[in-house]
Amino acid sequence: MLNANEAILKLKEGNEKFVKCEQGIGDVSMLIRKRTADAGQHPYAIIITCSDSRVIPESIFNAGIGDLFVIRVAGNVMDNHQLGSVEYAAEHLDAKLIVVLGHTMCGAVDAAMNHDPEGYIKFITDEISKAIGDEKDEATACCLNVKHSIEIIESSFEIRQEEAEHGLKVVGALYHLEDGRVEFL
Repeated sequence: MLNANEAILKLKEGNEKFVKCEQGIGDVSMLIRKRTADAGQHPYAIIITCSDSRVIPESIFNAGIGDLFVIRVAGNVMDNHQLGSVEYAAEHLDAKLIVVLGHTMCGAVDAAMNHDPEGYIKFITDEISKAIGDEKDEATACCLNVKHSIEIIESSFEIRQEEAEHGLKVVGALYHLEDGRVEFL
């Protein structure tokens, strides 16, 4: 098991490999599939990220089967469902790192900043609007949205307990669609 700092280093190393290569090389072999089927999953990080099809955490961090516990929702917003998933992974799978991964050119952030959507997307854009306020710079708004999700995660009693007792760490990051680079905030 990796501690939070070791997990961040592994994510950074994986992202460096991703930026430099044309094809992912995370372990998806029959051996790892069998091992995780028999022994269960033991991800080293929990990633909460946007549903955007251009944001693929396993590729971005050069991770294979069983490495990451990924929660995807448009705009990487947090509600009770996502928070329950985070608590589960932190408590039962023993992951020591939670990363809220926003990204540049996020359609959900753009919708919150520049449009007045209707229907169920309004639940997402209303949450993002709370996070960004009157911010007009898209990159800054994406970072504020990440920070807001971190605050929601850290408000969880279960997460605070895991941080205090077991070294869990919650961090934010921004994925740059333009070049594949991840900037830890």
